[in-house]
Amino acid sequence: MTSPVPQAPAASTASAAVEVAGSGLAELTCAWLLLARGHRVRLRSSGPAAGPRPLLLNEPTLDLLHSLWGLTPPADCHHLSHRQVRWGPGAGPTGRRLPQPALVVDGARLAEHLLGRLAARYPDAFSEPSGPPRWTVTAAGPPGHWTAGRRHLLAGEAPLAPGADETTARLVCTELAWLHLTPLGGGRALLQAMIPGPATRPTELLERLLAGSALAPALRHAPETAVALPAAPRLHPAPVVPGRILVGAGAIRYDPLSGTGTAQALRTAILAAASLHAMARGAPHGPVSTHYTTRLRTAFHAHLATCARLYPQAFTSPAWRHEADACRRRAPLLRGDGDRDR
Repeated sequence: MTSPVPQAPAASTASAAVEVAGSGLAELTCAWLLLARGHRVRLRSSGPAAGPRPLLLNEPTLDLLHSLWGLTPPADCHHLSHRQVRWGPGAGPTGRRLPQPALVVDGARLAEHLLGRLAARYPDAFSEPSGPPRWTVTAAGPPGHWTAGRRHLLAGEAPLAPGADETTARLVCTELAWLHLTPLGGGRALLQAMIPGPATRPTELLERLLAGSALAPALRHAPETAVALPAAPRLHPAPVVPGRILVGAGAIRYDPLSGTGTAQALRTAILAAASLHAMARGAPHGPVSTHYTTRLRTAFHAHLATCARLYPQAFTSPAWRHEADACRRRAPLLRGDGDRDR
C-alpha cells in the first residue's frame, strides 16, 4: 500500500502550502513527513483526546512508528508477551497461546508526545498562516463511506482477578460475539466485544457476554460502564479531491479483529505525504488521486476478504452471515456505486 507515487521531474525546491487539521497519529505523521521534505505546513490541532485511549501495538506497528519518528517505547507503557486465541469450534477449550510481544499505550498520550516533538523541531508549523492553504490533510472526512456490515464494538475497563495473567492478551468466541481482553497494567484490563449490530444497552450486554465466555474468571467483575462504537470496515470512495486529502479512519477503517488499525492509519499518512509531495513537484492531480484511491481500495478489498473468511469459521447465526456477506460484496466498490453506510 505504501508504494511510491510516480513523480514528475521538477525543481527539488517546490513546496506545497498544507494545513493539517487534527491531532491523530495519521495527521501528525503526515505533517512530520511533509515538514521533513521542506513543505510549508500549518498544524491546526483539534486538542487532546478526552480520556485515555488504550492502543495495542504489535512489533510491526512499533517498528513502523520507530522508522517514522525514531521513537523508543514510552516508559509508562505495559508490555505483553503472548496472545491466546480461541477462534471457532475446533479451537479446543483454551485455544492456542502464542508468543506475540506487544505494548499497550495510551493513544492520547502518544499523540501528545508526537505533537511535542513536532513543536520542538518545527515551531513555525504552529504560527499563523501567511495565506490560504492549497491542501488540507484531515481524518474528519465528509459522510458517504462505503461500510461493510453493521457490527459494533462494546468496550469497557474492569479490574483483573487476583493472580490473573497480566502479560497475555486473550481472544475468545461465544455464540453471539468475539471478546478480547487486554491487560493494561496496574491490575486493570480493557474488555471488548464485537457484536453483529448496534446495542442500546452496551453495559448490560457486555456483562452478559462476559458471563457466557471463558474470560469471566479473569476479571473481578464486568465493566461498570461501557460504550458501543460502530466498528465495521469502511472506506471513503473519494479520499482525494482538489484541496483535501483524507488520512486515517477518515479514509479507511479496519475491523478491530485485524489488530492492524494503527499501522494502517500510519500507512495512509505515508502515502498522503508522498502524494502531496509529488503534486508539489508537478505531478498532475488526476493520476496522483487515482493512485492514492486505488491503493486504499486494494488494501480494503484484501481486508474484507480476510473478514469474509474468518467470521464464518466462528459464527453461524443469520446476523453474522449478514456480516460475512457484506464483506463479500466487493464488486459495487470496484464500480464506484456501492451501498453506503450499510
